[in-house]
Amino acid sequence: MRHSSDSHAWPVETAVTASIPRPHAPSPGASSRRRAAASMAGAVIDWYDFFLYGIAAATVFGPQYFPSHDQFVGLLASMGSFAVGFVFRPLGGAIFGHFGDRVGRRQMLFLTVLIMGLASAAIGALPTYSVIGAAAPVCLVLLRAVQGIAVGGEWGGAALMAVESAPQGKKNFLASGVQVGSFIGLLLGTAIFSLMQALTTQTQFEAWGWRIPFLISLAFAAIGLLIRTGVAESTEFTELKEQRQRTKAPLWVALKTSPLQILAVIGMRLVDQGCFYIAFTFSLVYVENYTEHPTSTVLTASMIALVLASLLTPAYGKLADRVGVRWFYIAGPLCATAAAIPFFLALRSGSLALMTLAFFALINLGHNISTAVQQTWFTGMFDISVRYSGAGFGYALAGAVGGFIPLVATALAGHDGDWLGVALLLSGLALSALVTGLFAYRWTSAGSKNRGQTPA
Repeated sequence: MRHSSDSHAWPVETAVTASIPRPHAPSPGASSRRRAAASMAGAVIDWYDFFLYGIAAATVFGPQYFPSHDQFVGLLASMGSFAVGFVFRPLGGAIFGHFGDRVGRRQMLFLTVLIMGLASAAIGALPTYSVIGAAAPVCLVLLRAVQGIAVGGEWGGAALMAVESAPQGKKNFLASGVQVGSFIGLLLGTAIFSLMQALTTQTQFEAWGWRIPFLISLAFAAIGLLIRTGVAESTEFTELKEQRQRTKAPLWVALKTSPLQILAVIGMRLVDQGCFYIAFTFSLVYVENYTEHPTSTVLTASMIALVLASLLTPAYGKLADRVGVRWFYIAGPLCATAAAIPFFLALRSGSLALMTLAFFALINLGHNISTAVQQTWFTGMFDISVRYSGAGFGYALAGAVGGFIPLVATALAGHDGDWLGVALLLSGLALSALVTGLFAYRWTSAGSKNRGQTPA
């Protein structure tokens, strides 16, 4: 595949890169493990902020920013604002993907952390509806949109920074840190949110306690910027840049040359999107509004699952480096399908033990097995000159779909909390991902070799 190359950097490259601190010595001494660690660390910060909004939307944003005489209507509005961030993720994927393929992965990852930290802190300082009226929900939605743009550019850059610098035989293992970062980010958000609930009365929490986790984002962002500033560009992109083979319109080229691959990324992500947002967002909505059980039980079970995910995902990645990626997108979706109905039975039981087992089946098996190989599988389906744009845009588009899952699930549950339709939705998403994965395997390096083709 041939793409137009350029002998001179576009003017915007100078404007963007000039403001980003460079490492003192971008020498061969910068190891693949260090780049992978930087990818994971930044992912922690970005996803902490992004998922924190989901927890707040399910528990406090309804009455604070979307007051209504009908509690269900207020809840729907709050969950709708949660989905806004996902709508804007494709825009972030397009913007950061373009400059990531033109300028570099490293610079974009610096910006995603900075933008996310500022937006989250602004949410923490935003007055409520009772103080500034309709301006409150409008500003909240706008800030959520900014979060969506930032996180839309995060995965592509973080995944490529790890994958493009990892040696053969360790790519899945090292790149799995991007997923681990998201788990740790959500774990931190859940833990800090729960801690604030424990340290304050309900009145204090609703007045100011919920704001503290958002304001802490500034400190986390500073740490992320510090870590990423000292890391050099990915190995493969550096070689591409030296060969002056960068594409002037990478997203357009990806859409023309690899449209099926972009659709495959979206289809394959249905399993992790369904598992994740049913387990970590809608479960809170369900227990809070349709049962008499405390949400603290769900938060505890979810934190246990996140700790296990941080340990199991790298192990799955290491196994994938030895046996290949194909079976992971068969086993993962099947586990998710089998866990759908038992998950809701566990939520209704109120038992911490049953909820913990249910989260393990849905997250640590269904979700983690699938996502452990996404970084190498998705990025490997695209030519290196359009990889950030193609894989990142597809990943962000899938996120836009996933962002509406809690809203759709809430609508399916209705006023009576009917969970069976939600369980069937989850099973359908998982099985769709399985079928897509079987089709998309042809575009992986192993699948291409088996068919006698040269991979992209």
